[in-house]
Amino acid sequence: MIIMAEKNKILLQGNEACVLGAIRAGMKFYAGYPITPSSEIAEKAAELLPKHGGKFIQMEDEIAGIACAIGGSLAGLKSMTATSGPGFSLKQENLGYACIAEIPLVVVNIMRMGPSTGLPTSPAQGYLMQAKWGTHGDHPVICYYPSSVREMYEYTIKAFNMAEKFRTPVLVMTDEVIAHMRAGVEIPEEVEIIDRKKPEWGKSYLPFKVTDGEEIAPLAAFGSGFRFHVTGLAHDEMGFPSNNPLRNDEMIRHICAKVDKCNDEIVESAEHFTDDAEVLFVACGSVARTALYVVKQMRSEGVKAGLLIPKTVWPFPEKALKALSSRIHKIIVPEMNMGQLVYEVERIVKGDSTVTLLEKVTGELFKTEEMYNKAMAVIKQ
Repeated sequence: MIIMAEKNKILLQGNEACVLGAIRAGMKFYAGYPITPSSEIAEKAAELLPKHGGKFIQMEDEIAGIACAIGGSLAGLKSMTATSGPGFSLKQENLGYACIAEIPLVVVNIMRMGPSTGLPTSPAQGYLMQAKWGTHGDHPVICYYPSSVREMYEYTIKAFNMAEKFRTPVLVMTDEVIAHMRAGVEIPEEVEIIDRKKPEWGKSYLPFKVTDGEEIAPLAAFGSGFRFHVTGLAHDEMGFPSNNPLRNDEMIRHICAKVDKCNDEIVESAEHFTDDAEVLFVACGSVARTALYVVKQMRSEGVKAGLLIPKTVWPFPEKALKALSSRIHKIIVPEMNMGQLVYEVERIVKGDSTVTLLEKVTGELFKTEEMYNKAMAVIKQ
């Protein structure tokens, strides 16, 4: 249920906010398969897309869902699919296909406890590394991690923009708590919308050719009159399979570099009370919300604590963390897993700071008192 409050402000569930953001970004096609705790995304897309000139289709499984969404994108429509748990594992092969074929696509992944079926209705953060390394081979990854209902709206729009701009699949990933909580969201009157570049009529069209000053080739829609080929194989500039070593080297370097070169444009993070911090929390999603409360409590007691929240987990906000770790020598990483984000933090700080993991795998949120007590024990060491 979507409840109107004041002008431009709506009471939304996180999953509902995701769909509204997608439609605002121009989504015209959704293909997927219902799975807890992402099912409301499919339900709301089925309800709203036809009202906005779009199409919804429920496929027979998660593999078919992402395959169909890829087809929708190749047909020229901004497309999305959503999943959770083992469904994300099933989508990995076609995520790799979208990467090598440079197909714009948004994949939403609502994290629940696992592995396997695990706890379908309980929150966890065990997919962070899967988002980066789940599909095989060298490929770019852009992954947003909203920490609020409002950010579910905002970062879904940004995900579509980045997918269209860089011709690559983009992930929106959060945990079950953010997906199912409700909050008032102020809907902005104006948002930036980016559409993919399209080829010009009368010019030769090579869908995978990178020209000087143009890192991303335009993408024609199937059926629009341009001839080209799409394959999951290594391919030439026309899209046909290639065994040319130099061309294959160029292709892989291109699909990675088009994102790597623009890290500063893509990467986002938020800092709270870091100007004078002596202890730094690094946390994402619902855990970041608890961490912020704990940081405020500590500061009221004279402990100079601060918080860094990665809004993109991939690419990771490396520059922001490195700048903080150069002067903060104690970092605490609370996670609802056995330790994943902590490895990236350790890699970046490279011994500048002592990094301590606070893990939780009960299928429950961190309680504020629990995180406070564990963190204080670390600080007093």
